[in-house]
Amino acid sequence: MQTRHRLKQPRLSKLAACLLGSTSLLAAAQSAAPTAQPQAMETVVVTGLRASLESALRAKRDDKGIVDVIKAEDIAKFPDTNLAESLQRVPGVVIDRDAGEGRSITVRGLGADFTRVRINGIEALATTGGTDSSGGANRSRGFDFNVFASELFNSITVRKSASADVDEGSLGATVDLQAARPFDFKPGFTATGSAQGRYNDMSGKTTPRVAGLLSYTDENRRFGLLMSVAYSERKVLEEGFSTVRWANGVSSQGLFAAAGSDAAALAASNNAANFHPRLPRYGRLTHDQDRLGVTSAIQFRPGENTLVSADIMYAKLEATRQEDFLQAISFSRTGTNGKPQTSVLEAKYDASGELVRGVYNGVDIRSESRFDRLFTEYVQPTLSVDHDFSDTLRLSVKMGQSKSRFRNPVQTTTTLDANNVNGYTIDFSGNDRLPAISYPISVTSLTPGGLGFVTAAAGAATVPGTLVSSEIRIRPLGATTRSDNGQVDLSWDLLPSRYTAKAGISYKRFSFDTFEFRRTNETVMYAPPAGVSASSLTTMLTGFGKELGLPAGVPTAWLIPNLNAISAAYDIYCNCLKSGPAGGPGDFRLTSITNGSARGNNFGATEKDEGAYLMMEFNEKVSSFPVRGNVGVRYVRTAQTASGYDSVGGGTPTQESQNYSDVLPSLNLAVNLSRDVILRAAAAKVMARPRLNDLNPGMSLNTANQTITAGNPGLKPYRAKTLDINGEWYFSRDGFLGLGLFYKDIDTYIQSLRGSARYGDTGLPLASLPNSQSADTVYAITTPINTEGGSLQGLELNWQQPFSFLPGIWRNTGMQFNYTYVKSDVTYRDSGANNATIVDDLIGLSPRSANLSLYYDDGRFSARVSTSYRSAFLTRVPGQNNNDVEGTNAAVNVDLSLNYKWDDRLTLTFEGTNLNNRAKDQFVSRARNSPVVYNITGREFLLGARYKF
Repeated sequence: MQTRHRLKQPRLSKLAACLLGSTSLLAAAQSAAPTAQPQAMETVVVTGLRASLESALRAKRDDKGIVDVIKAEDIAKFPDTNLAESLQRVPGVVIDRDAGEGRSITVRGLGADFTRVRINGIEALATTGGTDSSGGANRSRGFDFNVFASELFNSITVRKSASADVDEGSLGATVDLQAARPFDFKPGFTATGSAQGRYNDMSGKTTPRVAGLLSYTDENRRFGLLMSVAYSERKVLEEGFSTVRWANGVSSQGLFAAAGSDAAALAASNNAANFHPRLPRYGRLTHDQDRLGVTSAIQFRPGENTLVSADIMYAKLEATRQEDFLQAISFSRTGTNGKPQTSVLEAKYDASGELVRGVYNGVDIRSESRFDRLFTEYVQPTLSVDHDFSDTLRLSVKMGQSKSRFRNPVQTTTTLDANNVNGYTIDFSGNDRLPAISYPISVTSLTPGGLGFVTAAAGAATVPGTLVSSEIRIRPLGATTRSDNGQVDLSWDLLPSRYTAKAGISYKRFSFDTFEFRRTNETVMYAPPAGVSASSLTTMLTGFGKELGLPAGVPTAWLIPNLNAISAAYDIYCNCLKSGPAGGPGDFRLTSITNGSARGNNFGATEKDEGAYLMMEFNEKVSSFPVRGNVGVRYVRTAQTASGYDSVGGGTPTQESQNYSDVLPSLNLAVNLSRDVILRAAAAKVMARPRLNDLNPGMSLNTANQTITAGNPGLKPYRAKTLDINGEWYFSRDGFLGLGLFYKDIDTYIQSLRGSARYGDTGLPLASLPNSQSADTVYAITTPINTEGGSLQGLELNWQQPFSFLPGIWRNTGMQFNYTYVKSDVTYRDSGANNATIVDDLIGLSPRSANLSLYYDDGRFSARVSTSYRSAFLTRVPGQNNNDVEGTNAAVNVDLSLNYKWDDRLTLTFEGTNLNNRAKDQFVSRARNSPVVYNITGREFLLGARYKF
């Protein structure tokens, strides 16, 4: 740890100031500086096969900006099954996965919240829901790439440097997704179709994937019409071990204290240096997804100098997910039913403080089943008009709206329980990711001697403290984002081919709202209604762990709740009081704003962004060296209003607004040192706005768990200064070697501050507390704050090598390789150590990443094997429950693609993804590397054909 002293102070909310021992609000520093985002400089086009690689290098060589481009090598044939999977081939880009497929991206160590995405030139934000360990429901600015079928697009451009004519909002990159348009094709009709069968070796299921495109352009290229459709299904099993978190002996979860404990084992378990899993569990997640995408485009020329393009994009992702866990929950429980009632018979810890083996009495065992129904619907109409007033004066107008509607209408958890079980054993000595766990009960049968429903009295208003009932949790939620965009650009050639002046204005109105409902009391369940047997409300999970290599003794089958049967028997979705008093087991009414546990997820925000820019593009010769590039400045004004609910009076509306502006200059240069060697440089000042959920002016007060979660609507944006230097050597027609160096000075950063404080110091009303608590009751508080930021620097190596010098068929082979190294030093605030700061890596930053693709292409048969590597990265600093950090371990993925061109119309295809069946491996603590999630999803194989009509 170290403490830094600067003239600028981070912006703190009242709760954050309370955590840090301050009674005043500290003002956040605002920075105004130049932003650069080149539209031309370095164009890394990654298409994967020979012909497209050659054309990509030609485009790269002529471009002015530092950009990477991926293009479909043919109609409706993107080089990967998922957009994020394709993006991971780009230098400096790594991906995060959910259910085994790419969901979001990180560019040069900067995560999804720092990356803007545009579809057909209009800013877009598509959101969906994932597992809790993958981030859950997306309430941030990060783009979920898994919403879209890759066949809908024919190019992706990753803009790594800034230019004045590209909208602000990213620290990492701006990603442009472009759908096909009719004028992309030759006059006449163009049609193609593809069909594949997808097989997952863990689920044993085969599902369809189909796509088609039809386009027409008249002979004079005056009018064109295009439509494309893509549909796919995916059925995946995800299996493994998880712990949710690890806690030490003196954490907020309480001490082990039960009689009958071994004295030495009890002392070790309560030692602050030793950590145990809070919720050790094996589990299966069953994913079922349907993805539909439709695009249509019309282009026409009302005159020789005018082009009108209208695009409509529609995407829908429907999914269900069932999560079934067999777990010990005592280690996460407080009070009279948790750790204090658990006897420690044996406890062995290693030198780092990680539990190696433990034997316990009085452990509560639970079979938990959660079912989610989710869908995302995305609609985007776009209209653009390009008009040439003369040979030197051009106008471009673009307007559109993007709307993403995510709903999770069913999120229901039910449980079976067996309390106070003796002889529970967990042993990590044979495998630190997959422990041997013994349950000294029958997990395949109902009580007695097994799992069952633990119920409260049907007429009980509350559950006595000594009774822990089985649960029925019902938590529907949703989020909607909408962005209305307009932009006007004017371009004037002052000296044709040498100097072009550009100017433009833009306007965006962005809105976001999210909601959540919950039962008033989720931890109660009453006995089955008359005539309904308990056995009829359960079913069996079987065949678990066939790909995991489980230790001996771990159950491969266990009893789980049958949600459909429970729903029918109890009528749990009636949203009504079925029986008994309010708050009792028969109360299935859902509340949101008045519910302290759900209140914090009911909020919204609106944002108006007004921008203008001036830019000069130039193409000159300095001495004997050709020099090209652009220089410009962008001004943007942001007006934000956030609304939510605080905890006063059962949910009182609150609203706060703020305005800020930024001046963002940029410079991009490309110098031809020789015919084949180009030196590029870019400098800019950039900004990215705060995460949406961080702006929430309301809060959630949970008196049962003694937690407070609050947003901070006064957060200032992330701001940074950037510098890039790239060298490129085009040593042959299709050979390339490039080295890029980059540096970012992040002036302001936003972190989630976690700590504890007396309730009386928070400024919240004492009337909100139950009778058992007072102003001295200690609450865990989480809130975002502006911090001092830090630096990020790194390098990218990019090598494209055809092996045309080899003899025979080997001359048709080649290689693509890239390697990225990133280092960062970001300052985090620590609420627990005299306002100390922690200097650590940026959240989501993998210091090393690499991609290697070997390909063969003889014009008829083509093949590609690709390997991607991402080193470990952090997901939370500081970690929870007295841990230093939380993160995800390194991963390697191997994919394969084969194509055989039967004739000019028919191509046969085969693809394999995740061939090494790599595990999703999340950890807590650098020293211990304790497992949080260790899951696999299996290999997937796709066999099919593509046909041109």
